[in-house]
Amino acid sequence: MALGKNYEGQDCSLAKALEVIGERWTLLVVRDAMYGVRRFGDFLAHLDIPRAVLSQRLGALVEAGVLVRSRYQDNPPRDEYVLTPMGRELWVPLLAMSQWGERNLGGAGPRRLFHHATCGARLDPMSRCPSCGAYVGLEEIEVRPGPGLEGNRDDPVSVVLRGPRRMLTPIT
Repeated sequence: MALGKNYEGQDCSLAKALEVIGERWTLLVVRDAMYGVRRFGDFLAHLDIPRAVLSQRLGALVEAGVLVRSRYQDNPPRDEYVLTPMGRELWVPLLAMSQWGERNLGGAGPRRLFHHATCGARLDPMSRCPSCGAYVGLEEIEVRPGPGLEGNRDDPVSVVLRGPRRMLTPIT
């Protein structure tokens, strides 16, 4: 029996969310947008995703309102993809899933560490700062390489992410 392509008939908010973000690659595209990736070529190089799949995922995320497409060059026409407020709301679930993966499936430790840029404390799984108690939004987060980061990739995004940087800062 073939699997269905959607969750029609499910009266469930999780099923509705999975319609938007449940496909393979989608959360990785959103994660990279949070890191500051905006351009098609950078998503393509960092994710090693097939071109057609990336195009479909970006289109679906724009259609759903998670990303917005913005023209940054007219000749030739080139667009970038920026997280909307709706897309930014995915930060806490992404952080929690990443930390779950580190605890249960990781090897040499976390690949990325997320810190409150103001005070330097490492965030908990709900994006709260244990030092000052504040909920920390994406624009106040610094991502740093963790002990599990292998650092053997040479695409522009991986190179930039080898050092500390603010989330959402465009990688160009």
